[in-house]
Amino acid sequence: MTSSRTRRVSSVVAVAALAATGAAFTGGSTSAAPNGPTMNIQLLSFNDFHGNLKPPTGSSARLVTGHALNPAGTAAVDVTYEGAGGVEYLATHLKQARVGHPYSLTVAAGDIVGASPLLSASFHDEPTIEAMNSLGLDATSVGNHEFDEGYKELQRLANGGCIADGAGANNQDSCPGGKSFAGADFPILAANVKYAGTNQTILPPYTIKNIKGAKIGFIGMTLKDTPNIVTKSGIEGLEFTDEVQTANALVPELRAQGVNAIVVLIHQGGAPARESWVGPDGKTYNVNPNYKWACEGGTLDPAQSPILGIAANLDPAIDMVISGHTHQPYVCNVPDPKGQPRMVTSASSFGRLFTDTELTYDKRTQDIVRTSVDSANMIVTRTVPADPAQTALINRYNTLVAPIASRVLGTITADVTTAGNAGGESQLGDLIADGQLADPSTVTAGKTPVIAFMNPGGIRTNLTYANKSWNEQPGEVTYEEAFNVQPFNNYLVSMDLTGSQVKELLREQWGGGAITSPNTVATQKILQISKGFAYSYTDTPTGRVLGAVTLNGAPLVDTQSYRIVTNNFLSDGGDGFPAFVGGTTKYFGGLDIDAFANYLEANSPYSPTVATRITKN
Repeated sequence: MTSSRTRRVSSVVAVAALAATGAAFTGGSTSAAPNGPTMNIQLLSFNDFHGNLKPPTGSSARLVTGHALNPAGTAAVDVTYEGAGGVEYLATHLKQARVGHPYSLTVAAGDIVGASPLLSASFHDEPTIEAMNSLGLDATSVGNHEFDEGYKELQRLANGGCIADGAGANNQDSCPGGKSFAGADFPILAANVKYAGTNQTILPPYTIKNIKGAKIGFIGMTLKDTPNIVTKSGIEGLEFTDEVQTANALVPELRAQGVNAIVVLIHQGGAPARESWVGPDGKTYNVNPNYKWACEGGTLDPAQSPILGIAANLDPAIDMVISGHTHQPYVCNVPDPKGQPRMVTSASSFGRLFTDTELTYDKRTQDIVRTSVDSANMIVTRTVPADPAQTALINRYNTLVAPIASRVLGTITADVTTAGNAGGESQLGDLIADGQLADPSTVTAGKTPVIAFMNPGGIRTNLTYANKSWNEQPGEVTYEEAFNVQPFNNYLVSMDLTGSQVKELLREQWGGGAITSPNTVATQKILQISKGFAYSYTDTPTGRVLGAVTLNGAPLVDTQSYRIVTNNFLSDGGDGFPAFVGGTTKYFGGLDIDAFANYLEANSPYSPTVATRITKN
C-alpha cells in the first residue's frame, strides 16, 4: 500500500492567525514563476526516527487513515494502518521513491537518535548512525534528544571514534567486537547551538548541496527551548539561540556564496487540529485527525504549533521548512511575510512516514520556483522487500545485544501500564517511583530518601504480560522490556527539600493552575510518586487547588526537611519544575534503568497496585 500524493492547499493557514516575533527580514526573490531553464529536484525527508531500527510495534507503528461508525452505529472510530515503519522498509521505500528522479536529496529534522530502543541504545546509537549512512541521508538538523548523552557524545557520533565504556559494563558497548566507528557520512547541523559567549556553533550551521550546478542550502536547528527538556550537565557551557533570528541571520551568508535556494531543517513542530468527520448517518463527529488531515482539509492547532510562528517569520528568501519534534504528520502551506506560499512539512515519527517533495529549480535565478513545490507524506509499508544492507546491520547488532537484552529480570502477574487514575497516577509510575525509592545508590551520609518523583514523559511504553521478545514465558520481563520503559539512562539524584518546596513542585505540575475550560488545566505533567507519599487536589472555577499532602499518613511540615530522590533531568529543573533546582545536598547515584531493573528482580512476581496515591476531588 502507498499513499496518494497530497497536494498543497494554498491558503490553509492565514498569516494573520500566526504569532509574530518581530524578526527582521533581508527580502529577496521568492521565484514565484520560472523565467529561465529549469530542472526538477526531489527532496525526501523524515524526522524523529529515535533509533527505531527494528519495525516499531503497537501504537508506534499505527497511522490513522480514516474513520467509520462503530458496529452499533453510535460513535465514530478510527480506521488505522497497522505495521508502518522499520529501517529495512524505510530504506527500500526511499530507494523506490528515487527511481525516475536523478536529482534527489534525503534530509531529516532531528531526533534521529536518542530515546532509542535497546538495539541502538546499547551501542550509544552507533547502529542508527550506520543505518542512516546506508540509506543515504544527506543532512539532518540536531534535535533535543541528540543531547541525551551530552553534546560531546553528539560530536563523537558526527565525527567518529570509540568510547572506553567497559565493553557492556553498564549495558552499553561502544565499538563492539573491536570494530571501529567512523561517524556520520552526513552533516549534523546545529545553527542555533553555540558555545556560550561565542558565535561558534558546536557543529556546522548549514550545508550546501550542489546538484549539477543547482545549489541548495540547508540550515539545521533545534528548538530554542532545548535546555528546558534535556539534562543540564549535557549542555553545560552552551547557549541555544532563537530559531527565527538564527536562520534569518544566515540568509545573507548563504546568498554571498551564490545560494538562493534555502531550506530550513528544524526540530520544532506543530499538531493538527481535531478533524470534523461527517458519518454515513449525516452526523458530524469530532475525531482524531487522519495522517493527511493537516493541512489537506484542516489546519494546525495554533495552541500546539510553535512552528507556525517560526515559519511565518522566517526570511522570505527561505523556500521551505522541514520540521519535527511533535511526532505529527502534516504538509501545510504557511505563507511567508510577503504572502508567498511556503511549504512546511513533518513526517510523524519512528520511520512510519517519509515526505516526498518535488520542486522546480530555476537555473537563471538559481532559486526554487515556490509555486512548484509539491509535498506528500508516504506510508512506510512493510509490503516491500526488506533492504538487505539494513537487515544485515540489524542481525549483527541483534547478536551482539542478545546477552544484555534477553536477561529475565522477573515476572509480572498482569499488564503494568501508564493509564492514569482521575488524579493522573499510573500503576507503572508507581512501580518506577518505588524502584527509585528503594535504590541504595542514592543513600549518602546516613540520609535515605523518603519520597521519589518520576516525570511521566520519561515513561515511554507499558509492561505487557503477553509480550515475548526473546522466547521468554508470558509475564517474564526482560532487560530489553524494562529498558524500553525507561530508555534515557538518567542518573538518580537525592536531595533535601523542605515541605514547602515539595508543595511548590506539586503546584508546578499544572503551571500555576490556569483553567482553560471546565475541569481542564492548560499545562500539566503529573509527577509519579512513591508509596507512603500521598496528596489530593481540587479543580475550582478560578484554578487548581492543592489539598492535603501526607507522608506515611502524617501531614507534610512546611519547615521540615525531607530527603527525596528523582532523576537528573528533573533535578536540573526539566519539564518546568524549578523547585527541584532549589534542593540542597544533592548526591548522584546510579542509573534509573538499573534501579528499575533491580526492583523488578527483588519484587518478583510483581502485581500492579491500585493507584490511590494521588486523588482528584
